[in-house]
Amino acid sequence: MNDAAIQVKNFRKTYGSYIAVDDISFEILPGEIFGLLGPNGAGKTSTLECLEGLRQPNGGSLRVAGIDPVSESRKLRNLIGVQLQSAGLPESITPNEAIRFFCAYHEVAPRYDLLERLGLQEKRNTQFYELSAGQQRRLVLALAVAHDPKVLFLDEPTAGLDVASRVELHGLMKELKAKGTTIVLATHDMAEAEEMSDRVAILLKGKIVSVGTPMEITATGAGLTKVSVHTQNACLSAADITLPAVSQHFDKDEYHIYYTSDIGSLLAAIIATIQARADTLIDLRVERPSLEDRFLEITQPGASQ
Repeated sequence: MNDAAIQVKNFRKTYGSYIAVDDISFEILPGEIFGLLGPNGAGKTSTLECLEGLRQPNGGSLRVAGIDPVSESRKLRNLIGVQLQSAGLPESITPNEAIRFFCAYHEVAPRYDLLERLGLQEKRNTQFYELSAGQQRRLVLALAVAHDPKVLFLDEPTAGLDVASRVELHGLMKELKAKGTTIVLATHDMAEAEEMSDRVAILLKGKIVSVGTPMEITATGAGLTKVSVHTQNACLSAADITLPAVSQHFDKDEYHIYYTSDIGSLLAAIIATIQARADTLIDLRVERPSLEDRFLEITQPGASQ
């Protein structure tokens, strides 16, 4: 028996002659945070909407918590939580009213604690249209998780949130994951995807072009590792210094900055040079290619996978 929380097999979605999603397959495990990444028009929203039972696929099969979103959509509703980019709430509804209504729909006690957790306690009787964009998104998130769903779909959850709210949201996501909730995270924030996701899939023109952990995906690219070095006497500025495996080099703000595909050889040479010149190392930073670097490498026109 397959224990995947979400199964997508040969999934296809079209709109007339336009192919939005073209024969993709992947699985998401229970308790996994799975990032769904891609430029606008890649097929992310179509995939999410079909998994959520909002649209019907034109081919293949989908399973969410063992349920077919098409034929068992009513059964699916109590098992999933959805935070859309557009709230769709009445302008006059208050957070108190919204949380009561949604919890009654899912037949659970009102989760007023979520309003406090997400910084909406003082706005609990404020009409929706009077809330800031960030407060509206926090309310929609509270509604999405109020019934402790098995699977949570988040579409750009931190867009418009301040730093404190982002930290609170990420903390809540980690708590839900620890309790076994499966989270599908669609985001354009590559740093967020890299930090929060166990695995990610990158969609491009309706096809999956890469899937794996953020570490696996960044390791397969042609990106160079950045090494920044600051020494007391700037010995690396000497004209006779030659370092191995340096693809690019420039100086900025007392730092020597190198890009390399062979980090071991370069670091060994830097340390040996500093010691040989009796200099003192003040700061050494090594920055491997980020998920954003690899994403751009994959999705930019003319890129090769």
